[in-house]
Amino acid sequence: MNANGQSAVFGRRREPHTVIIARGNEIRHFTIRPWVAAFLGSALAAIAVGYLLATSYLVLRDDLIGATTSRQARMQQAYEDRISALRSQVDRITSRQLLDQQLMESKVSELLQRQSQLSQRHGRLGPLLERAENEAPPAADPAAAGAADKRAELIGNANPAGQAYQVASIGTGDTRPFSLWSTRSDSLPNDSAADRADKLFVSINKSLKSIENEQLTRITTLADNAYKSADAITQALEAAGLPVDSNFGKDNSDVGGPLIPLDSSMIFDSKVKELDEALDALDHLKKEARRLPLANPAPGHTVTSPFGVRTDPILGSAALHSGMDFRAPIGMAAKVTAPGVVTKAGWNGGYGRMVEVDHGNGFSTRYGHLSEIDVTVGEKLDAGAVVGKTGSSGRSTGPHLHYEVRHNGEAIDPLRFLTIGKKVEQYL
Repeated sequence: MNANGQSAVFGRRREPHTVIIARGNEIRHFTIRPWVAAFLGSALAAIAVGYLLATSYLVLRDDLIGATTSRQARMQQAYEDRISALRSQVDRITSRQLLDQQLMESKVSELLQRQSQLSQRHGRLGPLLERAENEAPPAADPAAAGAADKRAELIGNANPAGQAYQVASIGTGDTRPFSLWSTRSDSLPNDSAADRADKLFVSINKSLKSIENEQLTRITTLADNAYKSADAITQALEAAGLPVDSNFGKDNSDVGGPLIPLDSSMIFDSKVKELDEALDALDHLKKEARRLPLANPAPGHTVTSPFGVRTDPILGSAALHSGMDFRAPIGMAAKVTAPGVVTKAGWNGGYGRMVEVDHGNGFSTRYGHLSEIDVTVGEKLDAGAVVGKTGSSGRSTGPHLHYEVRHNGEAIDPLRFLTIGKKVEQYL
């Protein structure tokens, strides 16, 4: 570097940049150094870049703000959609719960109604079944043999009713609504509460339906047995030529009308009515049969002389024997064979001491050769009552009981009645 401040480039001297400003007679000059030029250029470049950036911002500001606003709007819309979806899900769950609750309440109401119906049936069936069991003869079939054990099931099973009441408490606000269902062995772990509830209701319904079917089956069986017993009594009496009202409770008139389906309650009522009519018919026939002298006046004792033509024991000639003689010691109780009213009690010719009892419908019985009479005329007697003691009074060759059956005053073979009595004894 020389003393004049001039620099050399590649061996030559380089003159500094000088700016000369002439104004009138004034002349000014400035020497521009390289670093000053670089600074000024940098400053101008920075200003230009800043100006461009500012201009770009001003030009693109609306677009940037719009993009930001749009993004925020999309985010808000997505958020609102999510909230709406969650609300819809909550509404669906709430609606499902309400529907399940309503369904459970309706099923609980149905179960309680059926349980109430079973309770009402219990009140109607209890006396009717007791009557049927008392009226029915000793059954030979195994189904009727367990009638006493089945009776509790027929008039109401405690478990289904108890389950129904448990369901009722569950369906009306129990804080532990499904603990009962969770204990069922047929419920799967992934079953919903409604599914478990539905399974329980189905199980209870099946149990109640089974009880109803057993009730109807038992009622039908008892009605059939009653009709069979009534028919057996009727056939036995009619076969012997005895009068019997076999059409009691039956209507043989012509009938007709439209077919109207029955519901379960109507079926039950019709079956109960049928059983009641069958028991009435059986009871009527039993009363008629019990008024007839069908019992044996001297059970276990030998018949020494039957009804009909025989050789008279005193004269030795043929004669009509109007009754049956039973071998009996003196003093044995002579029992009346059917309920009735004493019409004769005293000495009666060849009968000796005799008692005659009127049983109604033209039937009467006589007890002769008694050693003692224990009844009086007009006295009402029950079947099996003692009328006196056997002996050998009157026209007799030895102690025995003379027994006669008469219809409208005409003697009838007592053996017919004794045979019928053996046949219908189990039904009476």
